[in-house]
Amino acid sequence: MDDNKQLAEKWNRRYAEADGSGEPARVLTENIHLLTPGGRALDLACGRGANALIMAENGLDVTAWDLSPVAIERLRSDAEAAGLQVTAEARDVISQPPVEASFDFILVSHFLERSLVSAIIAALKPGGLLFYQTFSQSAVSDNGPANPDFRLADNELLTLFQPLRPRFYREERKLGDIARGCRDLAMLVAEKA
Repeated sequence: MDDNKQLAEKWNRRYAEADGSGEPARVLTENIHLLTPGGRALDLACGRGANALIMAENGLDVTAWDLSPVAIERLRSDAEAAGLQVTAEARDVISQPPVEASFDFILVSHFLERSLVSAIIAALKPGGLLFYQTFSQSAVSDNGPANPDFRLADNELLTLFQPLRPRFYREERKLGDIARGCRDLAMLVAEKA
């Protein structure tokens, strides 16, 4: 079995066992006021689709992609039950990244594939916004991947998307009272010129 099939099977099992549509990304919920209704949005590596559903509820034309057909079917079902329009597709985003200048908003949550950075930047239309949230290497809990390759180094998210203009950034690491705030994550909202 090739690596993509094994990976899809892993996520299919995980999503089949999970309840509901998942938790929305904090970077989205804290910055949802930056979205403009009617814009074209992509939830890249969408998982069970909580972010796609919230963006659709807020008047965006939402496309959602994930490697897992199970996740996509669950998202389609949840969107239909909620009366929301979401175009959901099982898609290997690494081999089939978004095309240039195709989205006003792109959201990526808990997915880190550094080879996609250029494609993500190119896929934003001028003035488009990237909402990105994933795990940092400086963790205070066991949440997230054990492999440090799938975690961000200090300020790496800013560096990766340097051609974009940061509009919101949060990465608290282990500063201060680690029982409070936003730990284990780096979050960015950035605008394409």
